[in-house]
Amino acid sequence: MPGPGGGGSAAMRVTREQAAANRERIVAVASRLFRERGFEGVGVDEIMRAAGLTHGGFYGHFRSKEELAAEALAHACAESAARLPAAGSGEAGLAAFAARYLSAEHRDVGGGCPIAALAVDAARMDGPARAVLAEAVRGMIERVSGLVEGETEAARRARAEGVVAELVGRVVLGRVVGEGMAGEGKATKGDLVV
Repeated sequence: MPGPGGGGSAAMRVTREQAAANRERIVAVASRLFRERGFEGVGVDEIMRAAGLTHGGFYGHFRSKEELAAEALAHACAESAARLPAAGSGEAGLAAFAARYLSAEHRDVGGGCPIAALAVDAARMDGPARAVLAEAVRGMIERVSGLVEGETEAARRARAEGVVAELVGRVVLGRVVGEGMAGEGKATKGDLVV
């Protein structure tokens, strides 16, 4: 029976809205769980349970765990980039960016940097999840290349690649060592090796 607008019932619209909300919740939960335990460390049943849904509903939203992994990784990368505000310009901007990137909040495994959390896992994968993370790495290098000094674009890009590798490496090591990692949240130009 048509609803007030003549094009289907309000319940149908709510159902579509709820389905979209459920999908968003699954992606957000998967994003956190994948960063905490890796792609192989968590199963579809656990993701669905953590999202408050049944395992059987998974395939109504995604064709495979790999499809979810790519979408969850894109979500994590967007979330991470949004938490790293524009840092200004030049070396002062680089120091501000590095300090924010190295902060304990950004190091947090469940909500922190997906590159540091999942690069090794993604490198072992083929397909969309690996492509999403590779694009995030390229984006981070591009962002940092606008902050570093260098006489040529190639020199700035090479330095940016080194800075990104150093920052990601520091987050990875900080996750192992925990509190007290040198430079945590206080990076300056002089603190960066590259």
